[in-house]
Amino acid sequence: MTLVPYTAGEKPSLVASLQRQREAVLWKLQDLDDEQLRRRVVGSEITLLGTVKHLASTEYGWFCSTFGRPSDEIASDVLDEDPQADWRIHPWETTEGVLAYYERARAAADEAIREVKITERGTAWHGATVTMRWVLIHMIEETARHAGHIDLVRELIDGRTGDHPEVRTAAG
Repeated sequence: MTLVPYTAGEKPSLVASLQRQREAVLWKLQDLDDEQLRRRVVGSEITLLGTVKHLASTEYGWFCSTFGRPSDEIASDVLDEDPQADWRIHPWETTEGVLAYYERARAAADEAIREVKITERGTAWHGATVTMRWVLIHMIEETARHAGHIDLVRELIDGRTGDHPEVRTAAG
């Protein structure tokens, strides 16, 4: 599990914080079958797999589209027609496919993060000018918020709690 360094610079600290939240999301999916990953346990359409699909599209949008890079986010015209399209898992979408989509999104985002300076400006989907610093902070917030949703959904499915696997030291 990634730990946020205590004394690193701004960008490495932000990247480590984002990575830590991404790992928490993926950890919460472990040891569940396809039915459990698609199960709705609250009144809304939130599912574990749907949340991962949303996070993938969001990473593509903020890190790639904002800075003029290739993106595979859910298209804005699709979202205009169906605002929940990036959350919905269709019967033909596989768990492996959604997880691969999230992996590709993270890789594309990581490439953008490496290549774009923290002060560099891009244009958000709604037209605002934002810096890579702002996008990193926003995506830490977004991922942490949804990791919390995933944590509660997972607990309702099988009782598993915690935000990260227990880390054991050599002494413990």
